[in-house]
Amino acid sequence: MTSAAPRVEFPHEPGTVPQPHRGAAWRGLLIPLGFLAPALLLLGIWMVYPTIATMWRSLFSDRGDAFVGIENYKRLFTDDLIFESIKNNALWVLIIPAAVTAVGLVFAVLVERVRWSVAFKIAVFMPLAVSLFAVGVIWRIMYQQDPERGAINAAFAGARGFVAEEGVLSRAQPSTEMLQGSPAQGFTFRRAVAPGAVAPLGLTAIRAPEIPEEAKDAVLPGPLENGITGVVWRDFSPRGGTTGKVDPGELGIPGATVELRDERGKKLDSTRTAEDGTFAFAEVPEGATAVAVGQGTFAAPFKGVNWLGDKLITPAIMFSYIWVTAGFAMVIIGAGLAAIPRDVLEAARTDGGTEWQIFRRVTVPLLAPVLTVVFVTQIIGVLKIFDLVLAIAPGSSVDDASTLAYVMWQRSFSGQNLFGLGAAISTFLLLLFIPFLIVNIRRFRADTK
Repeated sequence: MTSAAPRVEFPHEPGTVPQPHRGAAWRGLLIPLGFLAPALLLLGIWMVYPTIATMWRSLFSDRGDAFVGIENYKRLFTDDLIFESIKNNALWVLIIPAAVTAVGLVFAVLVERVRWSVAFKIAVFMPLAVSLFAVGVIWRIMYQQDPERGAINAAFAGARGFVAEEGVLSRAQPSTEMLQGSPAQGFTFRRAVAPGAVAPLGLTAIRAPEIPEEAKDAVLPGPLENGITGVVWRDFSPRGGTTGKVDPGELGIPGATVELRDERGKKLDSTRTAEDGTFAFAEVPEGATAVAVGQGTFAAPFKGVNWLGDKLITPAIMFSYIWVTAGFAMVIIGAGLAAIPRDVLEAARTDGGTEWQIFRRVTVPLLAPVLTVVFVTQIIGVLKIFDLVLAIAPGSSVDDASTLAYVMWQRSFSGQNLFGLGAAISTFLLLLFIPFLIVNIRRFRADTK
C-alpha cells in the first residue's frame, strides 16, 4: 500500500487570511445575550427603571403635578430632622465599619486558638439567620428600662447587688427629735444606749407604696440581757396616736439597716430589721454606744438605665447592629486568615517576634485586602440602615436615632405622603453609595488581574 500526504484542493494565496463567516460572528454574540437576557430584563425592571423614575420624580412636587427642579434637594438641608439624620449617618459610617471589622478580626483570630471553635462560630454567626427587623424586636425587649423586663438592666441589677446594698426606702424623716441626721448619712438615736436598753427609731414622711409588702404591725420588743433591742417603724397612723410611741396599726419597716456605733461614730455591728421592724444586737460590750438607722436603708433601688432614651438610643442601635454583623466579618476574615502561608508566621516566631508583634506587623498587613472588603461592605450597609431604627427606637426618641433611609420611608410612606422629598432623599443616598461602589468595582478588577 502506498500513502499520500493530504493535498489542499484550493490553497490560499500567499499573504491572505481566511475570514470567518458573518453568521458565525452573530451567533457568537447572540448566544451569550440569550443567556443574559432574562437577568438583564429583570435588572432593568427592578433596578434601572425604578432608579431613573425616582430621580425624575425628585424633580416634581410632593403631589407630582408641578415641576419644581432642585427645590426638593434644597429641603434636604433645611429640614431639621433630615439634617439630624445626616449627622447620625455620618456617625454610623465613622464608627460601625471600623468596629465591626475590629470585632470580626478579633473573633477570627480567637477561633483558631480555641478547641470549641465550631460552637463559637455557630453562636456568633447565628444572628445573621434572623432578619434585621426581628433582631430589632429582640433588642427592643432586652433594652427595656424595668430590670424585671429588660435583660440588660436585669444583668446590671444583679451585678450591682454584689457591690452595693439596695435600700427599702428612698427617703424618710425622723418622727421625733431623738433621731438626728439625714437619709444620706443615716439617722442616729441621740440617747446613748447600753446593754439591756430598748431603742425606738420612729420614721415619718414615708410614702405608703414604698412600705414593703411583708411589713407587719410594729412591736416594741422587750429588753435583752447583755444586748440591745429596738424597732424601726413608720410612726404614723390614720387613727392618730402618740408621736414617738408604737401605736396599734402602725407598721414596722422590714429590711432596714440598723447599725451599732461607738462613741466616735465608728460602726461596730449591723443588722436588718424583721417583718415587724424589730432588731436585736446580742452580747453588746459594756460602754456607751449609739444606735442608728444606716444610710443603706435609703439606698435607692436600681431602676434601670434608659437605653431607649434620646441620649443612648443611637449607641444602643449601633451595638445591636454589631451583634448581628460580627459573624459575617468573622467568617470573611477567617477565610482570609486561613489562606495566609503558615511558614510566614513560623518564620516570624523563629525570628523572635511576640504574638502581638506578629499580629500587628504580619497578620494584619497580609489581611489588608480582606479587611478592606469587610470595611467597604459595612459602609454600604450602614448607609441604608432602616430596620433596626424602626424596630428598636420608641416614638419618643425615634427622631434622635433617625437615619436617611428611615426618614425617606417616614416622609413618603408613613402617612406624610411627601413623595417628592422622599425621592430626593433616595437619590441623595444613591449619590452617597456611588463612591464606595466605585471602590468595590476597582478592587474586584484588581483581584481578577
